[in-house]
Amino acid sequence: MTGPDPEPGPSASSGPGTPVAEPVEAFPPTLREVMLRPQWIGMLVLCLVVAGVFAWLGQWQLSRAIDTNPPPAGATEIVRPLADVVEPGEYLSDPLVGQRVEVTGSWVPGDFIVVASRFNDGVEGYWVTGQLRVADILQPTSLAVAIGWAATAEEAADTVAQLDELDASPVTLTGRIISDEGPVPPRDDVDPLMMTRMSPAALLSMWHDTEGLDVYRQYLASQTAIPPLADIDSPAPDERSSVNWLNIFYAAEWAIFAGFAFYLWYRLARDQWEKEVEDLEDEAAEATEARG
Repeated sequence: MTGPDPEPGPSASSGPGTPVAEPVEAFPPTLREVMLRPQWIGMLVLCLVVAGVFAWLGQWQLSRAIDTNPPPAGATEIVRPLADVVEPGEYLSDPLVGQRVEVTGSWVPGDFIVVASRFNDGVEGYWVTGQLRVADILQPTSLAVAIGWAATAEEAADTVAQLDELDASPVTLTGRIISDEGPVPPRDDVDPLMMTRMSPAALLSMWHDTEGLDVYRQYLASQTAIPPLADIDSPAPDERSSVNWLNIFYAAEWAIFAGFAFYLWYRLARDQWEKEVEDLEDEAAEATEARG
């Protein structure tokens, strides 16, 4: 026989005096926990790839910064055939700038041109230049030559008149092969039509008989002038250092870029962590205000 059902007691969640459950406190993640999330691991892998590319570029620049096989001292003073040093239309590599060369050819009449603002032992004067048609080349090929130095424009002009009367007999010249100086705006005190830079490209525009002509990008500073011109002062170039400091600077830049890739990853992950911590602090503050 069963007795009467017991009266239901008060509910644990109702009635006066019933304790209210406290909200569970949420702890903010640590920076390490944020960094170990999949998306940030993926970002780290990407930064590793970028840093690896930068490191390879830095290594490449460093390998080019040190010349392991520099030219021997005095190499530019050994007279070499022009054809062994540079070809028509090609650029001259740095170790060969100022190289003494020998070339045979003939002068082209009417193409002797004066170039101003030329210095000999610190004295300003003029160069007389000419077009030398190089011998022993099937394709017509010319080389601009600085023949000699004159102190005055009148002396230079008189020499040009004499040279125009020369025949086309072969001549052999020795001198330094030097890169094109390139054009610049004329000075205010110089005739704008007067050349002030030794530029084969500019001289070519004033030469005759240039159809189908190959031209050297460089010019020859002749060692011996044609009288009454004075010899051109053309000292040996300074010996190059075997270390290229500009390339070393570039290599250091690539190393800094590689380090910055890791810093960028760290900074982005830290910003995310700080944002989550601030959001949790704001939520906790709002909950406290609501209970108060």
